[in-house]
Amino acid sequence: MTSGTPDKPITVNGANRFMIALLHTPVVGGFLGRGLTILTYTGHKSGQVYRTPVGYRRIDDTVTLESKFGSHKKNWWRNFVGDGAPVTLLIGGKDRPGHAVAVVDGDAVTVTVTLQPEG
Repeated sequence: MTSGTPDKPITVNGANRFMIALLHTPVVGGFLGRGLTILTYTGHKSGQVYRTPVGYRRIDDTVTLESKFGSHKKNWWRNFVGDGAPVTLLIGGKDRPGHAVAVVDGDAVTVTVTLQPEG
């Protein structure tokens, strides 16, 4: 796998690349973008930039991402445990910077992203 940079982030697999491409199309992306976003972040151990599609809910400038069975099957959220880390989310066709913090509750993981104000 090649090293991810801010200009060329790593996508984890073919399914993720397909979903990311769909989210960037005008009609389908607008429909899917109501419940899916592209999360871009830097791995805390690797330093590589990753991009992955995730489901989200948004209220004002707070976005909630959930990883069901996260502690066993997925590990992207581990980058946001403790003090959290900066991220970018594709929302409404725009990249929005924010800060993500993960909370683990048994098998469920909730990542809360506080978006920076638009300006």
